[in-house]
Amino acid sequence: MRSLGFDVRVAADVAEAARLISAVPADHRVALVDPGFIGHVHALRLGLTDPRFPAAAVPGALTAQPEARPALVRALDTGTAAVGAGVPTGAPGAPVADRTVPGRLAAAMDAGGTEVRRPELGSLVAAVPTDDATRAEAESALVAVDDEAVRLRSAVKAHDGFFTTFFISPYSRYIARWCARRGLTPNQVTTASLLTALIAAGSAATGTRGGYVAAGVLLLLSFVLDCTDGQLARYSLQYSTMGAWLDATFDRAKEYAYYAGLALGAARGGDDVWALALGAMVLQACRHVIDFSFNEANHDAVANSSPTAALSTKLDSVGWTVWVRRMIVLPIGERWAMIAVLTAVTTPRIVFYALLVGCSFAACYTTAGRLLRSLTRKAKRTDRAAQALADLADSGPLAEAVAAVGPRLGGSWSAPVTALLAGALMIASALTQPFGSWHTILAAVVYAMLSGMAVSRPLKGALDWLVPPAFRAAEYCTVLVLAARSDVPGALPAAFGLVSAVAYHHYDTVYRIRGGTGAPPRWLVRTIGGHEGRTLVVTVFAAVFTRHSTFTAALTALAVAVALVVLVESIRFWVSSGAPAVHDEGEPA
Repeated sequence: MRSLGFDVRVAADVAEAARLISAVPADHRVALVDPGFIGHVHALRLGLTDPRFPAAAVPGALTAQPEARPALVRALDTGTAAVGAGVPTGAPGAPVADRTVPGRLAAAMDAGGTEVRRPELGSLVAAVPTDDATRAEAESALVAVDDEAVRLRSAVKAHDGFFTTFFISPYSRYIARWCARRGLTPNQVTTASLLTALIAAGSAATGTRGGYVAAGVLLLLSFVLDCTDGQLARYSLQYSTMGAWLDATFDRAKEYAYYAGLALGAARGGDDVWALALGAMVLQACRHVIDFSFNEANHDAVANSSPTAALSTKLDSVGWTVWVRRMIVLPIGERWAMIAVLTAVTTPRIVFYALLVGCSFAACYTTAGRLLRSLTRKAKRTDRAAQALADLADSGPLAEAVAAVGPRLGGSWSAPVTALLAGALMIASALTQPFGSWHTILAAVVYAMLSGMAVSRPLKGALDWLVPPAFRAAEYCTVLVLAARSDVPGALPAAFGLVSAVAYHHYDTVYRIRGGTGAPPRWLVRTIGGHEGRTLVVTVFAAVFTRHSTFTAALTALAVAVALVVLVESIRFWVSSGAPAVHDEGEPA
């Protein structure tokens, strides 16, 4: 216990335990462990030191963080009755699997409405033997399992990509342990990964073969550190709100900064690939929002089953198909490995061509599977899922006004069809109309009206998860097309910055929802205009600043304004006490 950071005190009975705990400052974690406990240190670590859960227990041990201390005190106040009787007070007739004092107190806390987390221990031992036979059995099991080996294995995510599983994790877990033994934190490793990626981007920006080789090596090193920070968090159970924010956002910052570095390096060699760089970023962001929307729409659906999902589960039971399916979606490990190798041996243009082809195939594969699941699944979407999709839609004041006063669409397919039609109309107008045409502004107005109609009713239809991706594609592609067709110097890099700022806002929204705290405040969405407002503003910029360098300045100003508002609010939230202490277990693609 002392090795886990606890100050150990011995209590003769429940009453003395209550007195000792009352003497501990209210902002401290406390734990109770049965003196007869036999088990691995890592079992106690999992049960007593994980910061994500207010209360947790393993057989013979219980912990409570400050927010759960009152519930523990209430259980201790009735401790004599709870321990002396066969059932904890407040749960008459409820069976108690762990009949030790900590176990009975944990059951009493559960019965009182305070959830007590019980981590899966697997092969780890945690027991309080009641006789010589069970003691000998527990001691034998204790010796048979190396808890350090279990701790190292559990530091690695259970479901990871092929490249990460076989080429990174076999040694990165030992780097994580090395960091833990030297007192390094996951946030420090995450920051080191970001800095390494930024140096890689700078190396690529030199436009030299040596710079490209160095960039590829440094990008792989950054990915090793990216894996290490999560493994360090799991190895040492160092989860935090700041870590959740850094881990959730730095991967995007690293990848997009590297794209910019490649574009700058290509420009030094006389090859303008900014449109390809922005296209790769748009495609990757749209892939992610498809995954996020589908998962949010279905993770708590009632009667959530489909033949397609059953087939997927069956395929996952065959070893080789698991790895093939994980590789073809081009997850972050495979993607970064491909980018690093191609950077070192080819040119930035080829890197972006490979990214666009690979990510397009992966997007078609995953989206087709999600469509089949949605069409064959008999499920009822919850109010929470509908709200999550509405938040992911990122509708601004214009769409809100139309949704409030305009016609409400009927039919289960109306929302996705309307959203896809609106997006197709907007992109087609940007592609076909002369740059700066006022017809494009008219198309943006129609887009705003149709997007408001698409969200005028709760998004509970089978394919309503397509609404947010349709809006993302419309906004991002409109910015890309208008910047590419402007022939204005610096317009594409400015557009790259604008899409980066908006994409950060969208990722921030996703991770807030994942943490259970809801989307960003409505004032933020209204301030930055919503997807339809920003799209309209960009079309107005194109019309007003036709073929002038002020178009670039206008895009840059909009990018800076959005970035400042979003970043300030995001940082305020993630360092606040209300932010979720979660750890991201990996991106969906």
